[in-house]
Amino acid sequence: MSTSYASLFGRLRFGLARRLLYLWARSSRIGDSNEELAIDPQQPVIYVLPYRSLTDLIVADRECVRAGLPRPVRAPLPPLDERDAFIFLSRERSWVGRPDPRGQSPRLGKVLEHPDSVQLIPITVFWGQSPDSESSAIKLLFAWNWVGGRLRKLLAIMLHGRKVRVHFGPRVALPELIPPALDPERRLRRVNRVLRVHFRQQRAAVVGPELVHRRTLLKGLLHAPLVRAAIAREASEKGIDESKAQAIAARYANEIASDFTYTIIRFLEVVLSWFWNKLYDGIRVNNLKRIQDIARGNEIIYVPCHRSHIDYLLLSYLLFRNSMTPPHIAAGINLNMPVIGGILRRGGAFFMRRSFKGNQLYTAVFNEYLHTLFSRGFPVEYFIEGGRSRTGRMLSPKTGMLAITLRSFLRSSRRPIVFVPVYIGYERVLEGRTYLGELRGQAKKKESVFDLFRVLSALKLRFGQVAVNFGEPLALADFLDREQPGWRQQTLAPDYRPSWLNETTNTLARELTSGISAAADVNPVNLVALVMLSTARLALDETSLARALDRYKALLETVPYSPGVTLTNLDGQAMIEHVEAMQMIGRQSDALGEIMRLDEPQAVLMTYYRNNVLHLVVLPALIACLFQNNPRIKRDQIERLVMGIYPYLQGELFLQWREDELPAVIQQWIDSLVEQQLLREADGQIHRPDLSSAEFVMLSLLSRSIIQILERFYMASALLLNYPNGSQTAEQLEARCTIMAQRLSILHGLNAPEFFDKTLFRQFIQRLTDEQVLRADDEGRLHYAAGLEDIAENTAKRVLSAEVRLSIRQVARSAEAADSPATAQ
Repeated sequence: MSTSYASLFGRLRFGLARRLLYLWARSSRIGDSNEELAIDPQQPVIYVLPYRSLTDLIVADRECVRAGLPRPVRAPLPPLDERDAFIFLSRERSWVGRPDPRGQSPRLGKVLEHPDSVQLIPITVFWGQSPDSESSAIKLLFAWNWVGGRLRKLLAIMLHGRKVRVHFGPRVALPELIPPALDPERRLRRVNRVLRVHFRQQRAAVVGPELVHRRTLLKGLLHAPLVRAAIAREASEKGIDESKAQAIAARYANEIASDFTYTIIRFLEVVLSWFWNKLYDGIRVNNLKRIQDIARGNEIIYVPCHRSHIDYLLLSYLLFRNSMTPPHIAAGINLNMPVIGGILRRGGAFFMRRSFKGNQLYTAVFNEYLHTLFSRGFPVEYFIEGGRSRTGRMLSPKTGMLAITLRSFLRSSRRPIVFVPVYIGYERVLEGRTYLGELRGQAKKKESVFDLFRVLSALKLRFGQVAVNFGEPLALADFLDREQPGWRQQTLAPDYRPSWLNETTNTLARELTSGISAAADVNPVNLVALVMLSTARLALDETSLARALDRYKALLETVPYSPGVTLTNLDGQAMIEHVEAMQMIGRQSDALGEIMRLDEPQAVLMTYYRNNVLHLVVLPALIACLFQNNPRIKRDQIERLVMGIYPYLQGELFLQWREDELPAVIQQWIDSLVEQQLLREADGQIHRPDLSSAEFVMLSLLSRSIIQILERFYMASALLLNYPNGSQTAEQLEARCTIMAQRLSILHGLNAPEFFDKTLFRQFIQRLTDEQVLRADDEGRLHYAAGLEDIAENTAKRVLSAEVRLSIRQVARSAEAADSPATAQ
């Protein structure tokens, strides 16, 4: 292209080519806004494209015009004496082969003579998002990234011209990159190298790394040293021929591996666009920019909460729509159903069994497959909760996938791994009816292809919005530097299992779970559930409900749980109307006004949405509990009592604050409650409001948000203290707690099935062990320390009513009396 586009002939030629191209092509811009590019309009701008391409230049020019940026086909500002404002990093002509990107551009060398004034902006043009493929003749024929030169571009225009995306990279800081002491040739080589790395990383972030054909990948897995060793061990232990053991390994690999296919990804994009628009009122995405910034050059592992089967599809859809590579997703083998399993596999899902225990060959194949994904740079997604939460709470994390990830990183840490916690919040979860049955005690239903028809039948309901919040990324190398200094210098065994692996993996799991919770979204359904489930009869007049919703919102705004939490912009009255329109709350009218109420199915299901955000209000609710039985308390007493209970709340709700951070947070909440007039400060003490005031009613509502958690804690403690020390195992205590909770829920009319969830009692017992309040002897019998009495009685007097404490003690004594004959025997 020796003719300048600044000349008359060049402009005519360029304009004609652009008209012809855009008869078919459609382009859009991805990446930074003009403000983030920080272009100085008083200095010359030079755009850099990786390869010589008229069509790329046309697309870049069109997007510059749309964005109001200087055009690449116009002469730049002085002091540059150039006819055009663009550079091709490689100017080679080619019909078939791909140009050599290592070539030096003479124009770039000339531009670098003015490093202090020129603004160098790299531009990448993506024709579709189809990744490369290493084999398969048919795929190669149509894979535009493989076919080089002008023929490549011709196929790209025909196949991908309707989906062209342009990325403006960050301005290259030339003064920092090329100091004056460097000679011109070294300057040119250094800037060339930096630009090539940028283009390579940007392409990997948007398009994805080179795709290995599935047959090639499976063959490579079987020849990996660790898999070969596992095959030999399998043959030796089972007394079979090694070729038979290899065939078993091949079957495992075929069962596990995904078959990522661009055609299916594009098909799913079209189908899901219809699905989200039909089912939901929109998807709100927050903090995506921080992920786009770290995607270049890092291996991204997404760790979302797991609330619905559509979580699998939602995250991939959003990333693809925002020009990021969809991840390979770890899915349970139960989803490998006819038809559905094949679509999920081609959409990036790889399947895993629920347990690897006792099957070393399967473990070796699965570990090697995951290591291959990591080392090749494929983004990966897995759910550390293991399964979907039926209660709306974060489940205790399963550490298996995290341990595999850690071992893979210890094996090869050349490519940085960054975890990205993701919170997904629904105003109405798709499986709500199923969860309602399971919350009432029905057995969990096995997944079936007919679930698809049940989903379609739910389309008549209103589902509101979905929020996807990306949390604070966690770099694995930084985490290990903090938790295990010197890990890089350690000599590891061939299985890459250091002695500290389990403890460090557990710490990582807790940190990621807290990171998910710290990115929560608070929607109107969450807040209505928080208030309504705290009322005595699941009913409240409309005016009081609106006032309470406004007060909750104000509290969450005054002391944000974390910078990543997002909050609805509706006021209290608008929240009521929104939730009522979704038919999730009822209305009853009488002569005195409107009453909002929950019927029994609504109340049970609303516990799910309350639990999504319960952790955000747990500290102010605990402070409010202290004032139900106490008219006044000193600040230091409040702090001491809250800190005494906090470890057990942290264990159940995965709260984010460390022990040293907690005092300042407690004082913040006291100040906020005083500011909201829910408490008042006088004579060096904190006082509760007048018992007949609206403020005390609100304080009581707030306290009842967590009262059931505190009652469960007291039940477990009362049962421990009522039985002789060392007379029961953890399993026996857990079973007795569950029976007691079921009885109390009937006696007190508690409409919350999670109240007797044995998993929650198990977590509390484990936390007592972690805090060294409990210990198990060699026979598994529990022995409690003297500190348990203080937790059970002195603290309980502060936060639980006398009626509740008496009722729990009576049931505990009845349980002990019923068991005493068996104990005596």
